[in-house]
Amino acid sequence: MGMEAIGKLHTIFETKQVSERFSKREFVVELADNPKYPQVVLFQLTGDRCAQLDGMRVGDEVRIEFSLRGREWRSPSGELKYFNSLDVWKVEPARAGRSQGRNDSQGYGRGGGGGGGNGDPRDADGVPRIDESQFGRVETDDIPF
Repeated sequence: MGMEAIGKLHTIFETKQVSERFSKREFVVELADNPKYPQVVLFQLTGDRCAQLDGMRVGDEVRIEFSLRGREWRSPSGELKYFNSLDVWKVEPARAGRSQGRNDSQGYGRGGGGGGGNGDPRDADGVPRIDESQFGRVETDDIPF
């Protein structure tokens, strides 16, 4: 688990069977970190995790645990492209995650002060904290998305 976000489901797409062994389901969450400039962010679930959105609806507040992934891909014509994805490990109603009483010692954030041990992955200024140790790892595959 690298990062966590809380927001409202904005759009939920159907599961797509990309290949015989790979399926994905994308969804969009509106992050309300700054109500004046809300961000709508695309996340994806893969494989068996796609079912985690079953029963959820647009407008539900959710808590998401995800990893930032990036990869390089060379097209058949030789053009080099880079892709980023937010791969979700767990999506659940926001209240469910807060009741577990997570704290910074479990890998949410940069450590130090800020949001205290109340499970909120933000610092004292309300800025989301991220586990920057995940940025050094780049896994490669031949899937161009």
